[in-house]
Amino acid sequence: MNPSSSPIAEDPFERRKTGIGVRMTLLYSLVYVGFVVVSVFRPQWMAARAVLGLNLAVTYGLGLIVLAIVLAMLYNQLCRAPRRSGAEGGRQ
Repeated sequence: MNPSSSPIAEDPFERRKTGIGVRMTLLYSLVYVGFVVVSVFRPQWMAARAVLGLNLAVTYGLGLIVLAIVLAMLYNQLCRAPRRSGAEGGRQ
């Protein structure tokens, strides 16, 4: 089956969700690449104290985890199905 002929691929709501997901993935990837680049090319920086006495490696790692959770919650909010008015009394 050709994916471009799928009714889902033609749905503007699905295209919007896909676009949001791709942009968020690229954003997270850029932040993660920053972590890898610093780890590979400036490993001594990772030992530096950053926040609350934690070194940069731990701080950056926790930041990546928090960013992933925030992006997931944001994606959930941005991709909610639009409300349909009518027979169900406004329920989704």
